[in-house]
Amino acid sequence: MKTIRQQLLTIKGLLDIPFFNILFFLFLGVLLFASMVSDVKPEKLNLSLFSIAEQTIRSPITVEDTSSTSKKKKEAEDQVKDVYVLNKEIAQNRVDLITSIFESAVEVNDEISKDLDQKRKAAAENKDSQTNVAEITEPSLDEKLKKMKEKLTDNVTKEISDQSLRSLLLSSQSDVNIAKDTTVTAINNVMSVRIPGDEVENAKKRLEEVLRYTSLSSGLKSASIELGRYAIIQNEFYDPNQTEDLRREAIQGVEPVKILQGQIIVEQGQLISREIYRQLGLAGLLNNENSIQPFLGLSLIILIFLATLYYYFQDLNLKPQAKQNQLLLFSLLFLLALCIMKATSFIQFNYTEIGYIFPAAMAAMLIKILMDERLAIFVTIILAVCGSIIYNEGTTGSLHISMGIYILCSGLAGILFLNKQNRRSKILQAGLFVTFINIVVIFSFIFLRNGKFDILEYGFHFGIALISGVASAVLTIGLLPFFEAGFGILSTMKLIELSNPNHPLLRKILTEAPGTYHHSVMVANLAESACEGIGANGLLARVACYYHDIGKTKRPQFFIENQLNIDNPHDRLSPQVSKNIIIAHATDGAEMLKKHHMPKEIIDVAEQHHGTSLIKFFYHKAKQNGGEVSEEDYRYPGPKAQTKEAAIIGIADSVEAAVRSMSHPTAEQIEKLVKNIITDRLQDGQLNECDLTLKDLEKVTHSFCETLKGIFHSRIEYPEMNKQKVKQA
Repeated sequence: MKTIRQQLLTIKGLLDIPFFNILFFLFLGVLLFASMVSDVKPEKLNLSLFSIAEQTIRSPITVEDTSSTSKKKKEAEDQVKDVYVLNKEIAQNRVDLITSIFESAVEVNDEISKDLDQKRKAAAENKDSQTNVAEITEPSLDEKLKKMKEKLTDNVTKEISDQSLRSLLLSSQSDVNIAKDTTVTAINNVMSVRIPGDEVENAKKRLEEVLRYTSLSSGLKSASIELGRYAIIQNEFYDPNQTEDLRREAIQGVEPVKILQGQIIVEQGQLISREIYRQLGLAGLLNNENSIQPFLGLSLIILIFLATLYYYFQDLNLKPQAKQNQLLLFSLLFLLALCIMKATSFIQFNYTEIGYIFPAAMAAMLIKILMDERLAIFVTIILAVCGSIIYNEGTTGSLHISMGIYILCSGLAGILFLNKQNRRSKILQAGLFVTFINIVVIFSFIFLRNGKFDILEYGFHFGIALISGVASAVLTIGLLPFFEAGFGILSTMKLIELSNPNHPLLRKILTEAPGTYHHSVMVANLAESACEGIGANGLLARVACYYHDIGKTKRPQFFIENQLNIDNPHDRLSPQVSKNIIIAHATDGAEMLKKHHMPKEIIDVAEQHHGTSLIKFFYHKAKQNGGEVSEEDYRYPGPKAQTKEAAIIGIADSVEAAVRSMSHPTAEQIEKLVKNIITDRLQDGQLNECDLTLKDLEKVTHSFCETLKGIFHSRIEYPEMNKQKVKQA
């Protein structure tokens, strides 16, 4: 173990140098790249047209089949028929035109009739006129026709025969009106339906059939039929805009044809046709030997991980040695988990879902216990991404999303279940909780895929989830001592183990110096409460208090708390000898703790809890005896307290001893005493080398007073106790 630890110390020393620090991250990146490069490297397939596939080939990527997509769009466009619209205004216009023709005939006759009446009236009134009333006759039919044509357009006069117009002029107004109504009604009925260009003649025939069976005179009927046929024209026309809009909508509604990642392109033993060969080319399986994109993608992912990790450790508010220690520990735990992941992936080719056996919560729980919860979450995320790449079920370049989610949920479950009381039993419970989460996640995947399995397959999935959770807990418990010893880490679990009263050193204090043991427990209560009040490590303070006076077990009778029913041996010794014995308990304690390989934090508390404070009693006693006395000779060798915990333990040690010596202390006396001891420590410079602030000291004072008031509260004297006192008197 010493050799390994020395090697670790050497590596940590090199990590303090910026060049080697960067080199370490590059090395970590190379290892990550090497572990996943085979899972992203494009496969080299010996494929040729019309050959037989030697293996089942899946698409490594999702890619659009543009040729098939274009074909589908063309088919969708061809299925859209031309749009023809009915122009209803045409029917009304034709009706109005025919109506005006009929009305023109009536108007001509009316005008001629009025004109004749006016001429006859004028001739009758003017007797001298040479014009005789009898000589006034109406115009000829040709003149009427000419006058009627003047009212009509050239198009009408060209299309409508003179015979039909004469028939209208020869008919009475009532007959013309009947013919008009009949013809207009027939035209409106025929043109109310669609009449395409090739159906105009049929529409005219339908109108002709309707008019042929009317009761009109033959001449008027013929005229109506001719006018009706003239009125019937095409009213349905092609609409290019609407047609184009529909075709565009049809094209937009076509979903792109895609070859999905993991989709089987060709089965083993299947003929590679032209279509299959084209799809293989689209998936990049024909000319992929020189492709660097997968390697570039993997490098970018690794770069993101390393950059985040580098930034985290650079921003970490720790001493350089502690920072490098955590970096090395994190890297080892991560690489260990990655190696286990890679090893389990090798057997996945035979058993597709065997990857779920990977102890996904192991690294997360170890980092949570040994380091930090944020780092534990970070390593869980990294492992989830790596797992989705490594467990890609043999499909190069694809991602196993289910495995990534599984690792993420499993790791987070382990992190969330663990708390500050990380006993071994708690880790086992966390393993069972992780097992439960694993089962839920795996079965959720099965149900999401609508999978149908028999009881054996369900049992298999249950079994691998159980193994993964339990293995995470067992490996965490098994590996924890090695990392604690190798990196000198004082974890919560280690502190809880050291607080066990059955520990050999604690039993030694209890049996050989029971007064010191009781004093240590009281100091532990004070220190733990105060440390927690200012955000320091309360558990470390408690455990360190148990061992801080272990040096007193060498000469227990020389310390007042152990002098029960015996004389004080210091009364027979010189002040110089007494102060040497008192001072020795700090250095002796540190040596004893080192021999028992106790954590450095606890050894430091044993050395530092008195700092370089003055042993006032024997110093003043030596001055009273006369002679030259140096104050430095009566001070502890130190060093002064370097941490908050050590400083608070030193204050609590003095406070507990001082209060215990008081008879029936009041709350005011306790508060005054605590403030005086803290002030004395400040003025003596014993708190100069730790990072306690004045605000922290105020909180420490308040915590000490509250705890001591609870210990030394006034007690009620019961009557029976008073009687016993009277009897004893």
